[in-house]
Amino acid sequence: MNGLILSRIVIATILLGIFVFFDLKQTSSHPEIRFHPFYSLILTTYLLSFLYVILLKVFKTYSVSMHLQMTCDVLLITVLVHMTGGVGSIYSSLYPLVIIYTVLFAERKGGFIVATACSLFYGSLLILEFYGMIDRASSSVVPEISRDAGYLYSRICIHALSFFVVAFLASFVIKQEKTARILLAEKESALDRLDMLHRSIIESIDTGILTVNLEGRIQSFNRAAVQITGLSAENVLNRDISSIFSDFYSLLDRFSKAPSAKGPERRMEMRIRNQDHEEQILGCSLSQLKGSRGEHLGEILIFQDLTDIKKIEAAYEKSRRLAFVGEMAAGLAHEIRNPLAAISGSIQMLKKDLKLDPLDERLMKIVLRGKDQLENVMKDFLLLAKPAAGNKEWINLNELIEEILESLLYIPDWTDEIKIEKNLSDAAMLYVNRTEMQHVLWNLIINALQAMPGGGRLSIETRSFIDESGEDFVQLLIGDSGNGISSEDLEKIYQPFFTTKERGTGLGLAIVGRIIENCSGFLAVDSEIGKGTVFRVCLPRSREIQDAALPDMENTRAA
Repeated sequence: MNGLILSRIVIATILLGIFVFFDLKQTSSHPEIRFHPFYSLILTTYLLSFLYVILLKVFKTYSVSMHLQMTCDVLLITVLVHMTGGVGSIYSSLYPLVIIYTVLFAERKGGFIVATACSLFYGSLLILEFYGMIDRASSSVVPEISRDAGYLYSRICIHALSFFVVAFLASFVIKQEKTARILLAEKESALDRLDMLHRSIIESIDTGILTVNLEGRIQSFNRAAVQITGLSAENVLNRDISSIFSDFYSLLDRFSKAPSAKGPERRMEMRIRNQDHEEQILGCSLSQLKGSRGEHLGEILIFQDLTDIKKIEAAYEKSRRLAFVGEMAAGLAHEIRNPLAAISGSIQMLKKDLKLDPLDERLMKIVLRGKDQLENVMKDFLLLAKPAAGNKEWINLNELIEEILESLLYIPDWTDEIKIEKNLSDAAMLYVNRTEMQHVLWNLIINALQAMPGGGRLSIETRSFIDESGEDFVQLLIGDSGNGISSEDLEKIYQPFFTTKERGTGLGLAIVGRIIENCSGFLAVDSEIGKGTVFRVCLPRSREIQDAALPDMENTRAA
């Protein structure tokens, strides 16, 4: 509506400029035009436009202002036609403008009403001028036209017909435009709903999805992808895919060589570094992104986090190996222990009754050391197959560490060049099997000493902490300043019989891992060549066990 008022002011201003130009030049284009009434007409147009703006603010509706504007415009155009020559005026062409904008606001019915009004006003003006009821202004815009009644009525009929044709065509075009607009809005709404549905589906699934254009830049990154990688969508979009997924192009080359591959053949594993620079293993699948006409637009990468699954598989494989070793140990124990006991007893009897020369005495000692070594191996076998029997009890881990450190002074691996650093927590209480925990501490500390044959630093630390789930843990850290363990050996140190020592059996860490696993804890190692190794043992301090056992402990202390 404001645009209509502004357009009317612009048209009136253009007409005013034209007439002022002719007036100043004093041309003979309109020798009998009454210029002063025309200026009054333009001023009336401006005043009415101001009135229309006020009515819009007062009534807050278009209806009153619309009807008033249509009526006034028809009257003003009729007056302008009369002033510019009546039947010969060229300004009768302004009537269709009123009809057209009426159709825009009042549709076909309003357009026909205004077309009727235009026909009546225009026809009445010409008839009144023809019969001399009002003064007629001669037109200099067109040549002198014959003024007979036939010409007059034919002109009135032609104008009236054109008014109704304009009303009909304008209403038809506007109706078609509105229909097209409605259909377009429905299509846009349907597309918006479909796009929202697709986005909701993509954002709701727990599988990471990203799309890459032909230039290799990431175009979309869904919620699951953000959660899996820890990278925000803002930091990923429009970045090159290889900066995040370094193996992407090798994956793309693999699939491009086998485009018809399906199922497992279209999947592969990819390793990335997340936001915390931790390595993650992703299971990936790649598909082509195609447009509505089948054109190639880029690639779709679908991935899932397999890191935890791989850890579970590794733990399962480790348990499977330990179960196999346990079965083998049980069989070996049954087959070897009895003959070994007979051999050991026989040797001891022979040693008492025989008087041996120095050479035979040395050979006898070698046999006895071999017997003792074989017995130790059998004990380790049995401990690996089945942890030591015994009841669990509350122990102070710090006290157990002190006992073992006192024993270290009498073993061959101890040297005076070794410095011990202790940082023991006050609350290192555990509900475990004492024998098993002694075995864990002994093996880890002996390994640390053996890693420093020329001396070094042995660090032992205990601490308590509560994890995210609220579980109470005691953590044990045993470190050394030795040569460290290579990355290749780190993956094998818990395997039975793997050792880098000349006289080692390779069962120590396997047994430690088995004991900690049976205690529902976990064991980790950090090592760097030339800087040393740190073993981290985390053992849970069960709240249920603690609540049940603490009263007994308090009663014992009171007694």
